[in-house]
Amino acid sequence: MNAIELPEILDSNLCAEATEHARAVSAPFLFNHVARTYVFGDALGRLRGLSYDRELLYLACVFHDLGLTDSAPVETRFEVEGADAARAFLAARGVGAGEQEIVWDAIALHTTVVIPQRKRPEIALCQMGAAIDVGYAPRTLLPDGLVGEALGRYPRLGFKEAMTSALCGLLRRNEAAATSSVVADVGERRLDGFRPIHFCDVIAGAAFNE
Repeated sequence: MNAIELPEILDSNLCAEATEHARAVSAPFLFNHVARTYVFGDALGRLRGLSYDRELLYLACVFHDLGLTDSAPVETRFEVEGADAARAFLAARGVGAGEQEIVWDAIALHTTVVIPQRKRPEIALCQMGAAIDVGYAPRTLLPDGLVGEALGRYPRLGFKEAMTSALCGLLRRNEAAATSSVVADVGERRLDGFRPIHFCDVIAGAAFNE
C-alpha cells in the first residue's frame, strides 16, 4: 500500500490549459483543494486497481469547484454551474460529447453520497478525492506518507474556514444556491435567519386537495 507514489499533475496540452484556467479563476486555497482532490482520487484508484481515464479524472477534479469561483453566475447550485463551465471549456477545445458528459457528471455529483460510487470510476474517484479532503471520507483510506506529501505540495491554507466562507458567499449572492445540501448546511449553521427549503414544507404546500 505504501508503494503508491504521489500522483503528478497531468501535463498534456488539454490538462495544462485546464490547470492554467483553474489557477486563474480560483483562490489559492481552492486550487490546492482541487489539486489534492485529484491526487487523492487517483491514488485511491490505483490502490483499488481500477481502470480509468486519468485525463478525464484530472479534468473533473481540477474543475469540480468552478462553481465556487467569482466567474460563476450563482444562479443555481454550484455543482451544476461548475459542471456547465467545465463542459463549455472542453467543448471549445474539441473534446467529444461522451467525454464531456463524464466530466459533467463527475462535477455535478461530487457532493452527492452513494450515487457516484455506482457510476464510472472517473466519477466515483472525483467524489472520493473531494470527500477525503473535506472529511466526509477517512484520510486513512490512503497511506499517511502520501497524504503528508500531498499536504506539503498543496497546503490547505486555512481550507476549513475558507471553504465555509466561500459557501456562505454563495448564499449572500443568491439563496437559490441553497438547493445544494452542503450549501444549505453551511447557511443554516453560519447565517442568521437563513432557513433552507424543507421537503416537508414542499409536500405540505403541494397544490392538491388531499
